[in-house]
Amino acid sequence: MSGNSLPAELSTPMRKAIRLEYWNIFWTLTVIVTMGLVLGQSETMKTAWVEDTLGLVPPMMFLIAARFERKGGRSERFPFGYERLNGLGFFLAAVALSAVGALLLYNSGMALAAAEHATVGSIVIFGQDIWLGWLMIAAQLYSLVPPLIIGRKELPLAQELNDKLLHTDALMNKANWLTGAAGLAGVIGLGLGRWWADSVAAALISIDVLNDGIKALRSSTAELIDGAPRGLSSADLSEDALKLCDRLREEFPGATVRLRETGRLIRAEVHDTHPPTDHRHPRHYWPGHKKRAWRLAQVSFIPPLPEDGD
Repeated sequence: MSGNSLPAELSTPMRKAIRLEYWNIFWTLTVIVTMGLVLGQSETMKTAWVEDTLGLVPPMMFLIAARFERKGGRSERFPFGYERLNGLGFFLAAVALSAVGALLLYNSGMALAAAEHATVGSIVIFGQDIWLGWLMIAAQLYSLVPPLIIGRKELPLAQELNDKLLHTDALMNKANWLTGAAGLAGVIGLGLGRWWADSVAAALISIDVLNDGIKALRSSTAELIDGAPRGLSSADLSEDALKLCDRLREEFPGATVRLRETGRLIRAEVHDTHPPTDHRHPRHYWPGHKKRAWRLAQVSFIPPLPEDGD
């Protein structure tokens, strides 16, 4: 590993991810401005606008964590560098997603229960009266394009970097077409006189946001309390962790294996056994493809307690 907290093999994909996230922020800002100009009284548009604004949190947290991982180095106060800063950013993004998703769902539910009849008026452009709904539809269609393209580019980088924060951002971007579809349905429903369509569409968007937040919250919390490594997109144990456990148990029968995740890295403890006589790098124990061996940063051996009298 290099002097910073990032394995040397990840320098190139990390640079690509950083450039992509800067573009992500730029295009998201254009979507936020476009949507903000045509919000009107539509709950659907307001909810979609909040979700788009919330979409800035993961890329910003990723860029902050990436800077510390690459430039922060190690010190007496932080001997492991900033390996877990990415996990902290993942947790904060998950909290924001969950909280805002729940708030938006509450607001849309109250509007539906109160049978609020939102209206979409007209505006004058170049002396012509134009139904604001057409501009809303155009804004929704535009909001689908940047996240769909960026999300597809983020997924392979998230896999290569084993970056849950980047992966969550990729899933949010790829799933935004659902938000756009729901938003289009809500606006069109208002135009057809279906007052409930707007609140129902807003509720569907809120449920999607809340679902993403809860899944991310479960996985990020497990990392912060030294849980076993989880998968990128779920709270289930990762395949890498399961294979590593099997590999260590096979080589050290009867030993207790404990794994924990620090950011994108795995640290293993093998209890009740003596270390091998020959010195081995932790990557020696990696069970999968050697290109992924950087994930195993440490293997520690804790021998059994000596018997009384020894």
